[in-house]
Amino acid sequence: MAASSPSFWVSSISRITPEDIYIRGYPMQEIIGRLSYPAISFLLVRGCIPTPGEARMMDVILSSILDYALQKSGTVAARAIVSVNPQMTAGLSAAMLGAGPYAVSPEDAGRFITEGVAKWRASGLGMEEHAETLVAELRAAKRRIPGFGHQVFRGVDPRAEKLKNFAQAQGVWGEANEWYAAVHEAFRKATGKHDLVMNDVGMLAGIMGQMGFTPAEMTGLALQSTFPGVIAHISEELQSGVINRIVPDSIAEYDATQRSLDEDLAAAGWPA
Repeated sequence: MAASSPSFWVSSISRITPEDIYIRGYPMQEIIGRLSYPAISFLLVRGCIPTPGEARMMDVILSSILDYALQKSGTVAARAIVSVNPQMTAGLSAAMLGAGPYAVSPEDAGRFITEGVAKWRASGLGMEEHAETLVAELRAAKRRIPGFGHQVFRGVDPRAEKLKNFAQAQGVWGEANEWYAAVHEAFRKATGKHDLVMNDVGMLAGIMGQMGFTPAEMTGLALQSTFPGVIAHISEELQSGVINRIVPDSIAEYDATQRSLDEDLAAAGWPA
């Protein structure tokens, strides 16, 4: 008897049958109306039913970014794109590409926290001592610590503080968060920048890491949080009637000097 061929794909996320769609093994008809959208999002990504506290925290996470007006490059890109390609999907795709190390995405901070906590546990040092040693090493190497700083907020990022208070109240604040807070404090002391905030992206990374999400999953959830705002901006742009939105010359500066093509071709060795 011939051995069965290996499956092309193996997935435990969902399954469709003639009777129902199963989400992580649970019939969708049983889930709908019993679990909230944030709780279902947790179930899909983590693969297990969240505790009530985790479900409430997911609601806050998915409500934590929403929109940055036109201060978010992804939103600006989305509006520019749909002014020449008037489709919602085109705008959403452009907005997603704007998530990265310097905006929206908690992935770098999440990886920094995950790896840093593991190194601290293995070091045998106290939390504050390890944080001070790590900060000194990173500063000597001129490496950026993700999740610190904001172009507007000083002292405290109110969004981050709200996330912290809620996480503590829901029982999803833990060792990873305390370690990251210790690094933040050590960095402020070492640099003398006592008003440098832990921003919302950094706080989200610590909380989601404590909840068991991978750094890559953190980026997906952060983007999920921005979608209502991006949809609103794209819809507004589509209804504006503006075609081919560009940067006007009045706020652009060009520093290219006039050049001689014939002279430069000759200098480069081209025949006359």
